Amino acid sequence: MSYREYVIAAYAVFAAVLAWDYLAPRLAVSRQLRAARRLAARRAAHPARNEAATELRR
Repeated sequence: MSYREYVIAAYAVFAAVLAWDYLAPRLAVSRQLRAARRLAARRAAHPARNEAATELRR
């Protein structure tokens, strides 16, 4: 009886989980950075609501 297939499958699963543990945090950080950049761009494009509410319009 040979356990070669089991060992190969176990190493493959280990490699897949190790790769996911490496990639998942980087993907999450890049997603959050992209969202922060978009939010900053939106806020820079439009004046703040507080500033607009305190100024008188002419």
